[in-house]
Amino acid sequence: MHGVPEFGHALLKELDAPKAPAIETFAEVRFKDANGKTVIPDGAIVCRRGKKIWTCLVEVKTGSAQLKDEQVSAYLDIAKANQFDGVLTISTQITASSSESPVSVDRRKLRGGLCLWHFSWWRVLTEAIVQQRYRGISDPDQEWILRELIHYLISESSGAVGFEDMGDKWVPVRNAARERSLRKGDAAAREVAERWEQFANYLGLSLSQELGANVTVSRPRGQTTPACLDELVQGLEERGELTSTLRVPDAVGPLTIRSNLRSRQTFVSVAIDAPREGRSKSRFNWLLRQLKQAPDDLLIEASFPNARATTAARLGEVREDPTPLYYPPDSKREAKTFIVTQSRPMGQKRGRAEGSFVRETSAQTVTFYRDIVQNLKGWYAPAPKLHTEPAAPSDSPAAEQVILPAWASDDIPAPAIEPAS
Repeated sequence: MHGVPEFGHALLKELDAPKAPAIETFAEVRFKDANGKTVIPDGAIVCRRGKKIWTCLVEVKTGSAQLKDEQVSAYLDIAKANQFDGVLTISTQITASSSESPVSVDRRKLRGGLCLWHFSWWRVLTEAIVQQRYRGISDPDQEWILRELIHYLISESSGAVGFEDMGDKWVPVRNAARERSLRKGDAAAREVAERWEQFANYLGLSLSQELGANVTVSRPRGQTTPACLDELVQGLEERGELTSTLRVPDAVGPLTIRSNLRSRQTFVSVAIDAPREGRSKSRFNWLLRQLKQAPDDLLIEASFPNARATTAARLGEVREDPTPLYYPPDSKREAKTFIVTQSRPMGQKRGRAEGSFVRETSAQTVTFYRDIVQNLKGWYAPAPKLHTEPAAPSDSPAAEQVILPAWASDDIPAPAIEPAS
């Protein structure tokens, strides 16, 4: 961050740090706690802009090392005593945002504006890749430094890995879900739900690296992480499923990843709003024209206004004739929404090796986006057209006349454009 300020500013922007001309960084900073004991956080960051000084302590873990609640709590005390803005932790644990921490501390310590932030190493790597590849670095020496950081972070020996596997409870929970023997309140199910939530955020960051856009896990407005985990656990217990939705800026629709542990299939899908004009057949053909190069096994599902029932068919069955997708009671009823889905066998192995759940699901998500989603365009209404009068015969006096809009008459004022407020 000190050597490549553009990268540092991109990381710290989310923490409301001022865009300082230079970012000051320190390692192994020493403090005395209330009992006179020496406390040594891994580092500190200082940003000065005008009269504002923003400071935070940094605690880092790599590899399988976990952040410790009591250690982070002690650093919060030091930060408060020295009037710092907060504490930033960095580890392999992936959270949905910097405001969510993998550690549990007494919330009373965060009173008075003191903050606790968290970055995963995968988030740091993502920010570095996006900055270097898409936003660019103005100084060539700084650009070289950032590339070296990227090479270091992607190395297995750095201890800054992304997402390893679904944890040691994955196989028992997967088997119990398939056998429909998963008990309500099973602690192992919640551990798997926590790993899935991390995996979903990992997928979002991975797509961000490829697209240069901020891909995030979509949640209902106001839903907390504990509530999200409760919903995931409920899906495991009732349907044997784990589901998350990724929001890609400017994509035709949200990207949903659903793993069914009972059928051992993973489904990746995108929802698309149907055109709001035209007959039923033309609305289906609008979608089918965009899927000319898509595989035949793609599933297309259509929903209709004021109807619970949906229709579904494989793309190969409806390329030439969309009739199987019509609403059975009324073939003229126009579709409201399309869902395009691709299913693949779920990876069974642990870790990130070939055939593992993490690797196969990651590859399926990226492939579906590349081959299907990024090629789809949403429908938009055509611009309204000016009324045109029938052409008069060339020898008619009217042929010399120019038809003006009504507001061009001297008797009718032209429409005014309101000045910007």
